[in-house]
Amino acid sequence: MTALPSDAIPTSQRLAQLTDDAPQETVTLGWVLEQMQERAFGLFLLVLALPCCIPFVYGLPQVVAMPLMLISVQIVFGRKSPWLPERLAGRTVSAEGLQGLSLRAGPWLRRIEAVSRPRLTALTRPPLDRFVGLALVAFSASILVPLPLTNTVPGFAVVVVAMGLLQRDGILVILGALLGTAWIAALVLTGASLISLIMGWVGL
Repeated sequence: MTALPSDAIPTSQRLAQLTDDAPQETVTLGWVLEQMQERAFGLFLLVLALPCCIPFVYGLPQVVAMPLMLISVQIVFGRKSPWLPERLAGRTVSAEGLQGLSLRAGPWLRRIEAVSRPRLTALTRPPLDRFVGLALVAFSASILVPLPLTNTVPGFAVVVVAMGLLQRDGILVILGALLGTAWIAALVLTGASLISLIMGWVGL
């Protein structure tokens, strides 16, 4: 039986394989990156963003937000494959955590895979994917803010965009970008209203 090429394996299955391939109880982000091969950008974005989708979890989203932002910046600058500095690449995650992530995310990823297909593929390739990278940088910055739900919505937006990149589905990319942009706009408007209210209170 001929093995499928790595780029033909469904994303949900490839994520599950990471656990099976883990050489020890903990693995580094650098090791995870090496396993991604042809789909490194999309899969790495997905792996980093999935923990951010869990509501009211603090600490972990802020840990992965910096690598997420760095990878997004590299898309903006048109790199062919992602790179992490040694300090970030050395951060570890447990194989058990990867397995739990795969089990929780697998059903949702399979649903997305079932309805997605190559559409508006220009959005998933250079040069238009650089605009997608800019949006991802903004979403990553939102995840860094340690406030309730500031990681959940943009994290989900990054997951949808990442699946769009992986599936070559520009519609998913647009949906994810719209979701994340609407969230950023809501944060900005809320912040501006709060500042205006405080200034009114203090008589400025």
